Amino acid sequence: MENKIVEIFIPGPAGRLEAKYFKNQKITSPIALVLQPHPQYGGTMNNKVVVETFHAFMENDFSVCRVNFRGVGKSDGEFDNGQGELADAAAVLDWLQSQNLYSKFTFIAGFSFGSWIGMQLMMRRPEISGFICVSPPADKFDFAFLAPCPASGLIVHGRNNNRVPFENIQSIVDRISKQKDVKIDIDFINDANHNFTNHLDDLMDVIKKYLNQRYDNFIDTFHEENFI
Repeated sequence: MENKIVEIFIPGPAGRLEAKYFKNQKITSPIALVLQPHPQYGGTMNNKVVVETFHAFMENDFSVCRVNFRGVGKSDGEFDNGQGELADAAAVLDWLQSQNLYSKFTFIAGFSFGSWIGMQLMMRRPEISGFICVSPPADKFDFAFLAPCPASGLIVHGRNNNRVPFENIQSIVDRISKQKDVKIDIDFINDANHNFTNHLDDLMDVIKKYLNQRYDNFIDTFHEENFI
């Protein structure tokens, strides 16, 4: 399983969940879970933003997993309006942790609907120490549960995102930036829409830069010899 991306099936609350998994060779490698956009609008774990975010974590020495929510692809079950999908994400995180017992750093990332699910999961799992939230759908879903936000993270939004007004994103940032010792980075990409059409490279540049910075801080804080 090491050094290659493999297809796996993880036991979930509604049956098997189809996933892709990359296992880093270092037993102390941090872990990350990347979540898909809305299943009822064509969202899958093979969405370009999800796949490229997955690869960005790989490049930064994470063990990382992306998953099809229930009813998507080869995953069992059917769409459950967010509640079931949150349970799916929790089950996958449990599995990911069971495969990486010596990891001390956990990231959650999501695109659109996946960011809403991921942020809810973060509020329920104190071991999550970082997040990446891409195009949070603050026009359709309530993010008020984030106050106060328990972990530092990154929010990325396109300035030409006609679906979600800038004011909605700024209200999220204002709400979650008040927690002591939590730093929320926000990056607005010029000319990019909700899906970052023709601006995927710009999005990845932002995410990779952020991960490089956070991973360097992780290495400074958690030296490998402390885990052995």
